[in-house]
Amino acid sequence: MSLLALPPEIAALKAKLESFVSDRCIPSEKEFEAHIEKFSGPDRWSEDAVPPVMEELKREAQSLGLWNLFIPHPVPVSLANGSNVVGDIPIIPKKYLSNREYGILCEVMGRSALAPEACNCSAPDTGNMEVLLKHGSAEQQSRFLTPLLQGKIRSAFLMTEPDVASSDARNLETRLTKVIDGDGKVKYFLNGRKWWSTGAMDPRCKMALVVAKMDYSHPSCAAEREKRQNFEDVNKKRGYQTVVIVPMPHPGVKCVRPLTVFGYDDAPHGHAEVSLENVELDESAVVLGEGRGFEIAQSRLGPGRIHHCMRAVGLAARCYELMLERTSQRQTFGKFLYEHGSCRELIADSASDLESARLLTLACAEEIDRLGARGARDKIALIKVTVPELTSRVVDRAVQIFGGAGVSGDFPLARALVGLRTLRIADGPDAVHKQTLAMLELKKAQKRALSRV
Repeated sequence: MSLLALPPEIAALKAKLESFVSDRCIPSEKEFEAHIEKFSGPDRWSEDAVPPVMEELKREAQSLGLWNLFIPHPVPVSLANGSNVVGDIPIIPKKYLSNREYGILCEVMGRSALAPEACNCSAPDTGNMEVLLKHGSAEQQSRFLTPLLQGKIRSAFLMTEPDVASSDARNLETRLTKVIDGDGKVKYFLNGRKWWSTGAMDPRCKMALVVAKMDYSHPSCAAEREKRQNFEDVNKKRGYQTVVIVPMPHPGVKCVRPLTVFGYDDAPHGHAEVSLENVELDESAVVLGEGRGFEIAQSRLGPGRIHHCMRAVGLAARCYELMLERTSQRQTFGKFLYEHGSCRELIADSASDLESARLLTLACAEEIDRLGARGARDKIALIKVTVPELTSRVVDRAVQIFGGAGVSGDFPLARALVGLRTLRIADGPDAVHKQTLAMLELKKAQKRALSRV
């Protein structure tokens, strides 16, 4: 079966999505940007700064059945009372898609920066919703998952820290201090500093998932400490990372400053440096259990990398098409650009890189469908390293063809190049994934060698 093959029902859904993206999302981009440009400073993260056109697009996506397409498995019946509608919003897709099928649709959504949010399929919300679907308690799902599925709120994911190399989760310094009172009631106090906290400054953000390291230093936890031998050594390992839900806004959570990515602030969603000061939480805030943070983070990232990579392919494909158009519109030295051998070489290389990125990612998605994310770890690491580089090269060539126009704000090329370059750092830098890939390849080689003995 071809990696691009779709059953008729999904093919029809893809055609509907293509029309929505090309006819509504892409034409709305200028209106979206023009609205945000009316605001400056802190006002760029105010309710008024959220472009009204986004809500219009969301309503259209809901009516077209393009809502929550990312959901990989049935939503708990309790959330929708046996129906696929909460209030007047259809939160459950008519058909659950495989990772490969959804990946194909992700490429379509990736063509416009507005499409993923318009379809309630944008990061970090999709990853956070998947965490709550897989690991959330009934209370957590009712309080936070339902409004996220409805698109009424947005969320943030706080892991990376400014003072340590956060690609190694064992380095995290944010502490979740456990305190047990005289009645046996448990409280937690969260302290630390995070940055690149995507969505934390969004006025619609009503919850954050925070990764912290358990701290049992309070006297009330003496018995628990005794159960854990070699406490200081164990504390450096993965078993202490814990994920908690922090309702937003919260008096103990301070957005220190917005962060820019190559000068772009991505308002009104954006990225923030965040200070966590004595954020008091109860047991209901802990997701899955103490020390389960690494497990949760990994389950969140597997399918998410398919989403990122296929959106990157869609973005690069749009830039590639613009490049092709440009070569037939401009002339140099008495010839159209496409008539120059050097330009044809750029086109051929881009076509090759684009198709390679697409098929690598869909092959990975198909393997996740068959073996699960853990069984496809090598392919996930492979695409995380390779696809951002391949798609960046495509966009870089498009910039070169466009010349000065390519680095301006008149076309989506410059911003696309920034986003794809950043993807080589987001969710872990290339070096970490290359190390993972190499280790898995070496293990395979060792198994092959042993089988021949």
